[in-house]
Amino acid sequence: MQNKRSYRWWVLIALAIGLLAVGLDLTILNLALPTLAADLHSTSSELQWYADAYTLVFAAALLPAGLFGDRWGRKKLLLAGLLLFGAASLICAYAPSSEMLIAGRALLGFGAALIVPMSMAIIPVLFEEEERSKAIGVWVLSNAIGIPLGPIAGGWLLNHFAWGSIFLINIPLIAIALIAVSIMLEESRNKSESPIDYAGILLSSLGLISLTYGVIKAGENGWGDLLALTTIFTGVVLLAGFIYWERRIAYPLVSSALFRSRGFTWGTIMATLISFAMFGLLFVLPQYFQIVEGTDALGAGLRLLPLIGGLLIGSQITEKLLRHLGASSIFAIGFALLAAGLAIGAFSAVGDSYSWTVIWVVAAGLGIGFVLPTAMDISMAALTAEQSGVGSALIMALRNVGGTLGVALLGTVLGTAYRGKLELSGVPDGMMDTVSRSASAGAAAAVQQHSTELLHTVQAAFVYGMNHLLWICTIVAMIGIVLAIVFMRLKQQHTRSDKGIEI
Repeated sequence: MQNKRSYRWWVLIALAIGLLAVGLDLTILNLALPTLAADLHSTSSELQWYADAYTLVFAAALLPAGLFGDRWGRKKLLLAGLLLFGAASLICAYAPSSEMLIAGRALLGFGAALIVPMSMAIIPVLFEEEERSKAIGVWVLSNAIGIPLGPIAGGWLLNHFAWGSIFLINIPLIAIALIAVSIMLEESRNKSESPIDYAGILLSSLGLISLTYGVIKAGENGWGDLLALTTIFTGVVLLAGFIYWERRIAYPLVSSALFRSRGFTWGTIMATLISFAMFGLLFVLPQYFQIVEGTDALGAGLRLLPLIGGLLIGSQITEKLLRHLGASSIFAIGFALLAAGLAIGAFSAVGDSYSWTVIWVVAAGLGIGFVLPTAMDISMAALTAEQSGVGSALIMALRNVGGTLGVALLGTVLGTAYRGKLELSGVPDGMMDTVSRSASAGAAAAVQQHSTELLHTVQAAFVYGMNHLLWICTIVAMIGIVLAIVFMRLKQQHTRSDKGIEI
């Protein structure tokens, strides 16, 4: 026990480095798609599957990973996940074909599904209540910072090395985490010998795959696409069946006792809401910086750093205020900051200076920094050490659905508003489809044709669509304020025998 206490921060730092590799992998691939299309002769469908294979396997494996980590040992599964992620990175880096790269990306998703919930699950095991908020803040930041660093690192690597370097960058990060975890982390597991809920695993995995795939396809093909709607419906039915099954059996994959805890339930809801808005923001901002402000991918990544700075400052302030104000007040303040920042951003116009953009981006980052670590803290405070694997996996599964849904819905809003605002009179017939397809394609066509007028039209239409997207995110943030006030500001203690966070 003393050994565990002595090394806990070193273990967390090592895991944060490993999680950085997972975060980088979410965004670094996007920059390499044109190169991959040329070198591997990839079709449009194969380019989509480079991203989708990762996302779908990650969604499907989260809950089983949490269960087996609790049963077989969290350290074992964490080490397995790190090894698999490292091996999959090598497969991707040296993939000779599109099929091999897709297989490697699927393995990366499986490795990430082991790493992310297991790294979260050890926090209740390693840290007592007084240190847990700070530990969760480190965990959240290590997840978040990899997203804007992806374009920065990817842009530099692609300028100097072959495309495989974007995967090889994972190897030293994973190696550090592997060595530290194997040496310093003690094994922990749930001592229960209850039967494994294989039906629950099957229903939850298939349901999450179907729902996630359907949402991805709806984002790509529109919400009138029959395949997307059918798959979403199938996913919802399977997840409804999962809930029904879990309520009937003696040893469920996900205990209903988790949702009898207001801290876990509302913390998870708040984390899902903030993920919807955060991933929508991270989806649109890099495009804005490149299409409207004219930066390259590296510059777009650098311009995202104020968002991460706001998140970091917000999480540090929250740590000091949580005991004095209670989680409901922190949520209300955080969502208010987020709503204010997004509402200011929704008045953006072509020609706005970057210094003005920084103001509302930092405000949004502060709001995320208030809400996300607090939501993770109170939801995880409801988990016993024995439940930490499945509970953490469930939180991550719902956050993943929230983020994926956010990108798909908001991407549709952005695309529809963009096409509706475009003024294409005078544009050659052969270019209309290209310009209408996306703002990125339209801006590239305008630059190729040396048409300042067309570029300004594309930029104005994109900003119009972005403003619509930001208004929807603002509404989501305002819903967060209402939920914080109505459902969480009750003067009672969120109880576990050793917990006292007021919600």
